Amino acid sequence: MAKKILIIEDDKLLASLLKKKLKKEGYEVLVTFQGDKGLSKAKEIMPDLILLDIIMPVMNGFEVMEKIQKDQDLAKIPIIIVSNSGQPVEIGRAQELGARDWLIKAEFDPQEVVDKVKKQIGK
Repeated sequence: MAKKILIIEDDKLLASLLKKKLKKEGYEVLVTFQGDKGLSKAKEIMPDLILLDIIMPVMNGFEVMEKIQKDQDLAKIPIIIVSNSGQPVEIGRAQELGARDWLIKAEFDPQEVVDKVKKQIGK
């Protein structure tokens, strides 16, 4: 059975690109464009991994991670941050909240995402 990845990202073009690339690698991929909806979807599908943006409307990535950390079922899910910012203070906060890895939107290519996903959950 394919491993499930939930992408919580408000940039629709980027989300679509990531979804295409990960599906091609054999993963089942679901996308939501807001933090609050992503959190509900995570509870519903229990993904194997979450790709999470930080700056989003309604509920940002930090708030999503805080809620995930308080939920004993969701807290085990690895999170990879996908953000525009590579500020050490943000990376530090994300790591404190359980993020396992970090990608800066302007600098990564889709293969890097696949490599980081495989490192966390395998194929």
